[in-house]
Amino acid sequence: MSIDVYDQTIAAMSRALLNLDAIVSKAEAYAEERKIEPSVLVQARLFPDMLPFVAQIRIATDTAKGAAARLAGGDLPSWPDDETNFEEVHARIRKALDFMAGFKRDQFEGSEEKEIELKLGKEHVKFSGREYILGFVLPNFYFHVTTAYAILRHNGVPLGKRDFLGARD
Repeated sequence: MSIDVYDQTIAAMSRALLNLDAIVSKAEAYAEERKIEPSVLVQARLFPDMLPFVAQIRIATDTAKGAAARLAGGDLPSWPDDETNFEEVHARIRKALDFMAGFKRDQFEGSEEKEIELKLGKEHVKFSGREYILGFVLPNFYFHVTTAYAILRHNGVPLGKRDFLGARD
């Protein structure tokens, strides 16, 4: 059984990143309305040993750009992890969306069978494209998008499931 790689990765992650960008806008408005220093939310965590909100954004966008480049056989850009405010968080999400928009559906044909190798910590892991998408990319991506949502919700930003899912097409 084959999967449509473009729809499962580029289209799905682009939609989630657009929704995440709208969630960040709600957090920005909440901080302004409540007179909360924005860096408090940008650096917020669910628990002291977890990564902060901004790191969740970085990992989600890195996962998305990495999947696009690896599956399509393109160059994987390296971006600095230096965002400190909402404006820079928006810019990071937009950069990921723009990067993914540069790929065409036909660039992903057959990539479910492609061999993908990643260095995870000290370990090198090999996947088929299908295993990479279903067992690594999508779970990792949605974990970090969900955690970013949860951090903001935990800090009082008025978000609901519809914010996470976004508007229906």
